[in-house]
Amino acid sequence: DDMQKVLIIGCPGSGKSTFARKLHEQVEIPLYHLDNLFWNADKTTVSIEVFKNRLDNILQQPSWIIDGNYASIMEWRIQHCDTIFFLDYPTEICIEGVRSRKGKKRSDIPWIEEEDDEEFLQFIQSFHNKQRPMILELLQTCNKDVYIFTTREEANQYFSFLIYTAIVLGVILAVLGIIFVRPVARLLGADDAMIEHCVVY
Repeated sequence: DDMQKVLIIGCPGSGKSTFARKLHEQVEIPLYHLDNLFWNADKTTVSIEVFKNRLDNILQQPSWIIDGNYASIMEWRIQHCDTIFFLDYPTEICIEGVRSRKGKKRSDIPWIEEEDDEEFLQFIQSFHNKQRPMILELLQTCNKDVYIFTTREEANQYFSFLIYTAIVLGVILAVLGIIFVRPVARLLGADDAMIEHCVVY
């Protein structure tokens, strides 16, 4: 699989972090949340210079999954990635997602949200008309592997496909191992006794 440097983007509340964690568990690539790089636990932010330095250190690594939007640095991240997942869900789904996580401890942000943030909700309301066109334009010209999911069901189907593929590949490799274990072992110089041990294992 060529997927090594992955961006997960989408409107707040679309479930980017949940999707990122599931992908991390499947492909075992290090996961980073942009909100944790930018925000402090007291809801203050680090300087832009510190934020960009933190991100740059991650981008130089051989593999990563990065979850978050941050439109001002999206193009920079796209230049470094090989795969992009855009969770392009309806506004009402995203608002529902934000409200459903109130009072819950999360790994993707260093505090617990206790109440509605009206300014944040307004940003979500405007995302479809303001942020989304810019994102789609970048995706159309980026020459990367791009996956756009418009429902949570589509995203879940992708993970089902990953699991199915892993199972099928495992079975194929096991069968090939059984078929070719004798000639490969002999080619490597094993004697008859060693070959029998190989076949048993």
